[in-house]
Amino acid sequence: MTATGTYDRDTLYGRLRRRNRLVAALRLGVPLLGAATLVGLLAQIYLSSLGNRYGIGQIVVTPDAITVEAPEYAGVLEDGSSYRVTADLARAATTNTDLIGLGNASIVLNRPDGVQMQASATSAELDALREKVIAAGITEIADSTGTTGTLENAEFDWPSQTLTTSGPVVIDYADGTAIRAETLVFDADARIWTFARAIVTLPATPGEEMP
Repeated sequence: MTATGTYDRDTLYGRLRRRNRLVAALRLGVPLLGAATLVGLLAQIYLSSLGNRYGIGQIVVTPDAITVEAPEYAGVLEDGSSYRVTADLARAATTNTDLIGLGNASIVLNRPDGVQMQASATSAELDALREKVIAAGITEIADSTGTTGTLENAEFDWPSQTLTTSGPVVIDYADGTAIRAETLVFDADARIWTFARAIVTLPATPGEEMP
């Protein structure tokens, strides 16, 4: 065999060895990258839930996304209200774990005065960086006093405890009072509801005896 043939063979073998090392590194590195991303997401969940309760079901990690089945989060607010947040699943892209998509999300709030409030949406997004929940579409609301309604394109800002909508609002109270408005701003701390271009329908005029 000539020197040239030996050189070509050694070069080929060298390339094959480098390729095999790269494949081996990728086989180890890709799962480790997914695991590192998962650990980062779980760390965010843990740090945000200190003193509260958090539960999760099955976790699926792919190169593109992390999916958590049946996430559940519960805690207590400063005024003594207890709350429980649940969803069918939570999904975050590995390129942006701060934005978490929620499927069939709901929240139940039990106030100290005994009133229970509920809200649910088919889909929502949790912006962990800005601490906001955005529900594009319809959010159904209800409470134990008989009030029901819907909010369209709702956004809740956790630091300011403010709920806003950029779409129509429909609220029906148990006594027959009905509110239809273009938008809503609700200050949860002050418990002040502000409606834009609202139409209020009363079952009777003030002072009139109810039929």
